[in-house]
Amino acid sequence: MSKNATKSSRAKEARAEDLADAIAALKRGDVIVFPTETLYGLGADALDAAAVEKVFQLKGRDPDSPIPVLVADRDMLLDLVDDVPPLAEKLIEKFWPGPLTIVLPARKDISRPLVNRTGGVGVRISSQAIAGELIKALGHPLTATSANPTGQLAARTVEEAKEYFTGRIDIFIDGGELSSRTGSTVIDIVGESLRVIRAGDVSRSELEKTLGAGRILS
Repeated sequence: MSKNATKSSRAKEARAEDLADAIAALKRGDVIVFPTETLYGLGADALDAAAVEKVFQLKGRDPDSPIPVLVADRDMLLDLVDDVPPLAEKLIEKFWPGPLTIVLPARKDISRPLVNRTGGVGVRISSQAIAGELIKALGHPLTATSANPTGQLAARTVEEAKEYFTGRIDIFIDGGELSSRTGSTVIDIVGESLRVIRAGDVSRSELEKTLGAGRILS
């Protein structure tokens, strides 16, 4: 076996071990740091209310400010939401997997800190391979709020995340330096239109191209 092949094999083994440790931590109810397609995130089992509460405590986030959730596929999405309106279906087809978080009506049994005042939960499918592997192996949705204390700059490298959370989080998965400056775009469906809650990596013009002019509320 060549030296390059040996290095590649060792890297794969190390990554598999990292993922196994991360999945075990998530199943214990712990919080991890992991890469998404935008920024590093604080990951916890979104169906474990105590684990979700840990995310809020680590971040110092207002309990009335919900955090987004990643799902692996349509079946997992329907574990979280009651309905997927036709407008959302069109956006899902175009932008998922990818950095578009869509607020959809949450099921009644979803942890309250994930749900906004109007009963919505923000969800997306990530295009980041590590994130996808974690969610599929866990078998539950994963929280994905950015890995930084509220008010601080979002972590785009695992080293930046460690500066914030070393000693408070044990598992950090390195996905390299991430390129996003803004995070995912967050939108809410309002009838036959949408409202941009937070501008991000999917631009307003891209949304308009998909839906047509006049469908985005100011």
